[in-house]
Amino acid sequence: MKPIGTGAALGGFLLVLTLAWGLDAFILQPPGVGAWYWVARQQGLYLTGVWSIGLMALIMLLALRPAWLERPLGGMDKIYRLHKWAGILAVSAGAMHWLLKLASGPLKSLADAANRPARDVVLPLFESSRGLAKDLGEWSIYLLLAMLAITLWRRFPYRGWRLLHRAMPVLFLALVFHTAALAPARYWSGPAGLLLIPLLSAGLYAALMALLGRVGSGRRAQGRIVSLTHQPGGILEVSCELDGNWRGHQAGQFAFVTFDRKEGAHPYTIASAPHQGERRVTFQIKALGDYTRKLARTLRIGQPVGVEGPYGRFQLTPDADATSQAQVWVAGGIGVTPFLAWLEALQDGQAPTPRVWLHYCVRDASTDPFVPLLKERCAALDGVTLTVHSARDGDTLTAGTLAQGAVAAGRVADVWFCGPAGLSDALRRGLRKLGVQSVRWHQEAFEMR
Repeated sequence: MKPIGTGAALGGFLLVLTLAWGLDAFILQPPGVGAWYWVARQQGLYLTGVWSIGLMALIMLLALRPAWLERPLGGMDKIYRLHKWAGILAVSAGAMHWLLKLASGPLKSLADAANRPARDVVLPLFESSRGLAKDLGEWSIYLLLAMLAITLWRRFPYRGWRLLHRAMPVLFLALVFHTAALAPARYWSGPAGLLLIPLLSAGLYAALMALLGRVGSGRRAQGRIVSLTHQPGGILEVSCELDGNWRGHQAGQFAFVTFDRKEGAHPYTIASAPHQGERRVTFQIKALGDYTRKLARTLRIGQPVGVEGPYGRFQLTPDADATSQAQVWVAGGIGVTPFLAWLEALQDGQAPTPRVWLHYCVRDASTDPFVPLLKERCAALDGVTLTVHSARDGDTLTAGTLAQGAVAAGRVADVWFCGPAGLSDALRRGLRKLGVQSVRWHQEAFEMR
C-alpha cells in the first residue's frame, strides 16, 4: 500500500472539518439575519476556530508517537512531518481567527453595527466565563505565534526549543476551554460537535499523557552502555544492552535514546542488525552539534540509558516484494548507519540478498572509519557492489552516475537514500532531468522540529 502523503492527509482532515462546519452553517442552522459582511465575519470566526482547534487536537495525538500510523503514513519521520505542518496550519488558522475578531472594530466604524447578526447562545455552564475564555484565546495565539517563529528559526538551540515545546499541552488545554466557552451551544449537538467532541477528548488524553511524561511509555526499555569506541571524524560508537522490555528491531529502524534526562531523548539510527536472543543495539553518533560533541566526553561504560522504539519504515524488507528487483543504495556521511545494519542482516541470512549498487559519499575516504567495514561486508555478499565517492579526491556522486547501467536499463526498482537533504534534492532533480521516472525513491526525513 502506498503511504498517504502529508499534503493528502492534511487536505483530507481539513476537508472533513470544513464539511462539518458547512453542514451546520448552511443546512442545519443557517446564519442569522444581518449584513453580509457581518455574517461572513461571524462564520469565518467559526470556521477558522474549527480548523485551529481540530488541527491542535491532531498535533497532540501525533505527539504521542503512535506507531500504528507508521504503515499508512510511511514511517515515524512522516508522522513528525505531518505534526510539523499541522502545527503550522493550526497557528495560521488561529491567527486568521484572531484577525477576524479584531475586524469587529473597523467594521463598526465603517458600517452600521445594528446590522450584526444576533450573538449565538453558548453552553450555560460557560456563560459567565466568556471574558476569561477570550483572554486565554488571545494570549494563547501570541504564545503560539512566538513558538512557531522559534521552531522555524533553525539556529535556536534544540534544548531550548524542546523545553518551550513542553508548554504545548498547557496551551491546548487553554484553547479547549476557549472553544467550549465560546462555541455556539448548537454546535455540540450538530455535525461539528459530533466531530469535535471525540477529537478534543483524544487531544485531552494526549495532553495529559504528555504532561505526565508518558509519551512512548509502552515502547521504552532501560539498559546500560556496554562499550564505547571513539572513531575518526568525530564519530562515537555506543553499544547498549537493554532489558526485557525491548521489543526487538528490524535492520534500518531508529530509536529515541536518552543518555541524560535533563537533555531528553534524541533519535539515532540503530546501526546493528537484530540477533536472536540478544537485546544489544549499537549507535554510531557523529558530533554534529553541542550535545553530540559533549557525548564523547561524558558517556561512560556502565552508564544507564533509556531507549524508546523501535520506529521507522526504512527497512530492508518492509514489503514482501522489496527484494524482487535490483536496488541502488545511497549513503551520505553518517547516513551510512542503516546500511551498516542492512549489510549485517544480509550476512546473517535474515533476508534474501537483492542485486545492489551501494554508493557511499564521504569527504575523505582515506580517513573515514566506515570504508573498511563497508568493503569487508560487501565483499562477503554476492551481488552487492560498493562504490566510494571521496569529495577530497574530486569524486562526487551525480544523477548521471546513478542513471547508468542497471538504472538506465530499467532493472532498478528502488533507490534507498540516507544522507544530507541537499544531496538527495540534487540527485532527484538530476534524475528527473535525465528522464528517469521508473524508480521509487525511499528516504527518511529526520527533522524533529
